[in-house]
Amino acid sequence: MREVVFDTETTGFDPFNGDRVVEIGCVIVEDYLPTKEVYHTYINPERNMPISAEQIHGLSEEFLKGHPTFSEIIADFRDFCGDMKLVAHNAEFDMKFINWEMKNLGFAVFPASRAIDTLSIARRKFPGASNTLDALCKRFSVDNSNRVKHGALLDAELLAEVYLELMGGRQTGLSLVSDGKNIETSDSEVLLEKIHREPRPHSASMEELDRHQTFIKSIEKSLWD
Repeated sequence: MREVVFDTETTGFDPFNGDRVVEIGCVIVEDYLPTKEVYHTYINPERNMPISAEQIHGLSEEFLKGHPTFSEIIADFRDFCGDMKLVAHNAEFDMKFINWEMKNLGFAVFPASRAIDTLSIARRKFPGASNTLDALCKRFSVDNSNRVKHGALLDAELLAEVYLELMGGRQTGLSLVSDGKNIETSDSEVLLEKIHREPRPHSASMEELDRHQTFIKSIEKSLWD
């Protein structure tokens, strides 16, 4: 199972009010394990960069002017994603921006059914706790010491590690049995050898029966009489 873990950086919070994508970072995970297959690009938003946004990701208007526009990267981005599921932290935000950019260029948008939201998964697992990416990195001991500012590729790589832990960690799907022995057959099929145990006695002892009779006699109008 291959999925794309991705993150975006933008000029603000609302593409419908003129905000644009300025960076995309993607990592392919296979059976929840991060691979070395990555996609990363900076994007010229063709507009000014608000100071508040630049303080978050550190990308200036001057820096981004030397990079391609979204129309120039969209083919490579769509080819990289293929028909895989798209995993993001607060996926609604990232999907909203990506879909606005694609729709604006006349491309079909990604359906909501392709999105997997790790924020929603984390909130179900840890209700009431902080579930920001930094908080989840701390919870799962994922090293995020290089995350001085937000960056799409670094955040996607961190999220890929967090996603693995949210889905059960590196032992997902393994059955750990401590009281049996594994036997490897000629077809390399692993079977579990059951250890025989003597049945435990459940009948009452004579002492327990005598105590029960004494207890019954101490009850006035006992149902057992």
